[in-house]
Amino acid sequence: MVLLEFSMTPLDKGESVSEYVARSIDIIDKSGLPYRLNPMGTVIEGEFEEVMGIVRQCYERMSQDCGRISTVIKIDYRKGKSGRLDSKIESVKKRLGRDIKS
Repeated sequence: MVLLEFSMTPLDKGESVSEYVARSIDIIDKSGLPYRLNPMGTVIEGEFEEVMGIVRQCYERMSQDCGRISTVIKIDYRKGKSGRLDSKIESVKKRLGRDIKS
C-alpha cells in the first residue's frame, strides 16, 4: 500500500483555483479510496496503480480546459501496511501524550 500526496494546480486560471481543485476532489471522492484533503494537497491511500490512476484522471480532466498545469507528487510505500492515513497521526499523538491538530 502507498500513501500518495499530490497537488495539481492550473497555472493559467488566475489566483483562485478552487473550482478546478473541486473537480479533482470529486474524482478522488468517487473513487472510494481513503483520502484526506489538506490546505496544500490531498493524500490518497491505496495500491500504486490505483492511486496513480486517480492522479491520471485528475490530470486528464484538468487538461481539458487548462493550458498549463503544475503537479507535485510524493509517495510513501510501506509493505504490508494499510490504514496509515490515521495510524501515522495516532503514532505521533501517542508519543506526545496529547491530542494535536490534524
